[in-house]
Amino acid sequence: MFPSSPRLIFRNWTPADVSAFQEVNGDPEVMAHFPSVLNETETAALIDRLTKHYSDHGFTYFAVELKESGEFIGFIGMARQTYEASFTPCVDIGWRLKRSAWGHGYATEGAVACLDFAWRVLGLDSVYAVAVAGNLPSIKVMRRVGMQYDHHFFHLALDDHPDLQKCAVYRIDAPNT
Repeated sequence: MFPSSPRLIFRNWTPADVSAFQEVNGDPEVMAHFPSVLNETETAALIDRLTKHYSDHGFTYFAVELKESGEFIGFIGMARQTYEASFTPCVDIGWRLKRSAWGHGYATEGAVACLDFAWRVLGLDSVYAVAVAGNLPSIKVMRRVGMQYDHHFFHLALDDHPDLQKCAVYRIDAPNT
């Protein structure tokens, strides 16, 4: 089972996605708030991890295509996070879209669909989102979908990247909880 929205198809990953996803992960603008771009081998390994996450939990950062054209545009979805922080373990919502998909409302539409999936299908009580403090476009999406600022923290996994270490944490609770 997958989330659904008017313009987007959510699906699990396949090995055939490596090339298109590597274009997204290899774009320095898309990856500006991450430690580095990813090469093809790193992208294939990420797809393997996302596929395993789906197998283990029934959700992941889903591969996303446009319904109208079938064009792969990146990912939108959720994942369990267990890195060391005051709010983990938790389920995190996130998105990574290619530049040509920016500015069309896809991240917001997809996040709304994923939150509905989180409440209706997965029965989650809350969902978090984390972004580097300077990633204002992602923070705007978090606010648009109703998430509330929770706190900032310094991400220990980013110790080697002090310019990325300060992260904003947003949270949304299931309706009627």
